[in-house]
Order: sequence, then structure tokens, then C-alpha cells
Amino acid sequence: MGHKHAGATEAAQGIRHGGHVYMQTNETRNAIVHYLRSADGMITEVERVPTGGAGSGTFKPISGQESAPNAFEGAGSVLLTPDRRFLFTTNGGDNTVSSFSVGSDGRLTLVDRTPTGNPVTGRSGTAKSLAYAPSIGTLIVLHSFGPDHVRLMSVDGAGKLTLRLDRYTVNTPDKPNRVATMATLSPDQRFLFVGTTFDQPPTANPDGSAILWVPGPDGKPKSIASNEPDPDGLIVFPVSPDATLGRPSLYDANGGSPFFIVFLHNQPDTFVIGYAVGDGIAKGTIDGDGRVNIGRPVQIDTSAGKPSELCWLSISPDDRWAFATNFGYSGISSFRIDGPEPVVAEDPACPRVPGDGSFRALNGTVSSGPSCSWLTPDGAYLYQIYGNASKLMGYAVQPDGSLEELTSAAIPYNSPQGLAGA
Repeated sequence: MGHKHAGATEAAQGIRHGGHVYMQTNETRNAIVHYLRSADGMITEVERVPTGGAGSGTFKPISGQESAPNAFEGAGSVLLTPDRRFLFTTNGGDNTVSSFSVGSDGRLTLVDRTPTGNPVTGRSGTAKSLAYAPSIGTLIVLHSFGPDHVRLMSVDGAGKLTLRLDRYTVNTPDKPNRVATMATLSPDQRFLFVGTTFDQPPTANPDGSAILWVPGPDGKPKSIASNEPDPDGLIVFPVSPDATLGRPSLYDANGGSPFFIVFLHNQPDTFVIGYAVGDGIAKGTIDGDGRVNIGRPVQIDTSAGKPSELCWLSISPDDRWAFATNFGYSGISSFRIDGPEPVVAEDPACPRVPGDGSFRALNGTVSSGPSCSWLTPDGAYLYQIYGNASKLMGYAVQPDGSLEELTSAAIPYNSPQGLAGA
């Protein structure tokens, strides 16, 4: 209680503390970049620590593009445990996971590297999202491609990883090649949510952009975006006390490509979904029996072209703001989320960050391909990857939900993904 009271007092007085930010390069010789974060939000690179595994480099396995940002169409590839003792990262190129111990100074020491159990059949694997259940010492690894989308690893007290034989899919009989995006656990660790983006992998147009429409059975164009129109894009697995997963329930997510799911900090039954093709966010709830209810998606301005590819979310610690990254628009939008349904606050919340002009999003716009974001525990600063611009940007969060550019760091071209911090 005393610690909580002190933190509340410090927050009320506007006292800021520094910390650390971690990002994986996803280079073919993968590494974690460790940044020191000062109390004023500035970041300084401290070290690059090899993971011992391989990323996909600039290659994008989802579409087969030689060079494009957001290689795995996913989120949550770098994860810091709640007690800050360990950091885990996927190595999507060779389908392995690396485990690091975290020192008191934030520095990383490689502990282990373990295969996910899924073979690499082409130029790259697709391991790309992590969720961790500390109460049962289990790390959940999600792959973009199945059929074994979900694999499990046991984590011991030293951070060593042991692959379990369990394997789970988000495919259905009529959708044997679904593309999953991210895995997240409910706060009570009783349910695993898996997002999806495509019901079949996209192919690349001559200009390098991905094809979102294919001929349907009736000869008419059919969207390959999940949950559009089939109402089965959100997958929820019950989690048993022994960490095995039960039979999944498929839910209508109410929008196209329910990409990102994040739970609120202070309302453990409430979550927010970001829709890559639905162009907005919605609030949802889950009850004690695992029944899910999802509200109406609230969209941003899509006059720049659809879809916006609104793919990543960061939630403020007071559950007032959601910051949504728009991959296709090269920027961020903010929403007020402390009411019954979200309300667009600042759209855009900051100036767009241009890339080098070589990458086009699904809507045809030239994009810098922003991907993962991370918000500091005090809600003061937001960090955002812009892969095609080779920048990690830092912003100061303003009272109206807008973002003021604060700092930037050079990062590898196109490949980086995953942000975590403390």
C-alpha cells in the first residue's frame, strides 16, 4: 500500500522517472536494441544484444515482398515480464524464441534460445507474437501462418525455455490458411485472445503492394480480410490451470481484420480492438464464463483511402486515451475511451512521418509503415517505430490527446518490430 501511495503522490506532483525501451531489429542476425529513457523522454541507445536467432530481415514473409515494413503483420514480438526479470523476443526468420535476463541497470544477458517447434519451409518462419502467463510459468508463441499458429513454452525460474508438445490453430475447415496477428491474455490469465488479419495470405501486386481482393466462388471480388464478411475473426481460447488451451470460440469482431486486442489497466473485463480494415477501434467485454461482447467500431477519417490499416494500440494508464497507429497513413490517431464507446480525439494526433517513397500500403498510398508503439507507464511519452523511415520516434503526450515530437533514433531499414519497456 505504501508503494502504491508513493507512486500516486509522485504522479500527482508530476514527477517523472526514466527507464528503458527495447526493440528487436529483426535483421537476419537478429538483435535487441536497448535504449536508456531519460526522465524527459529522450532516448539513447545503450547496446545491441544478439538474440542468437534469425529475423526475416527486410523480407516480408506474409506477402513475399523483398523489402517492406511490418514483416509479420503482427504485434507483441518483444515482451518484458511484469516483474521485469526477463525479456523474451521472437526470431521470426528461424522460428525460435530468445530469453534474456534483465539487470538492475536494464542491460540484457542472453539466457536461452529455443525453437518454437514449427518448421521453416521457405525463406523465413513467421513466429511473431508473445503472451506470458506468470502464474503458470508459460510463454505463448503465435505464428502468422499455421496450421500450428499457437505453441507453448514453459519458463523456469532462471528464464530457461522448454517447448511443450501442445499446438493450436485458428484455421477453420473452410479457411485453412488464416493469418493470425497477435496473442494477448485476459488479466486473470483464464482466456487467450488471438487476432487475425487475413483469411488467406495476400500476394503482391507488381508495384509491391498486397492484393486484398480475390475472385470469389461467384466470380465477384471477395475480400480476404478476416471478419469481412464472415463473422469469425476474433478467436478466444480458454486457458486451463495446467496451461493447456481448450476448444476456441470464434466471435464476430464487428469489423474487418481485428488486428490488435489490448485490455484496460483498471477494468480487467474490458478490452479495445483495433481494426486494420475496419479503420477504427471498438470496446468489448468478457464475463467470468468467457462470453465476449463487442461494441460498435468507431472509425477515423478515411478520406486518404481505405483501408487505413489501423493496426496497433497503446492505452494510457488511466484508461482515458487509446493511441492508434495507422500503417497506411504513416501516423497516429488518438481516441477518448473513458465513455461507453470510443470518441475520436485527434486525427491525426501528430504530423505524418514520410518514408523513402518505396513502399505502398494496401490503399495505394505511399507509407513509412509505422508499426509497434509503446507508452510509458506514467502515460507521458509514446514511442513509435517507422520502419520505412528508419526511425524510432518519441512523443510527449499532450492534455488533448495530441502528440508532440520529442526525440528520434536511427534504426535499421524496414525490418524492426516489437517494442517493450519499463
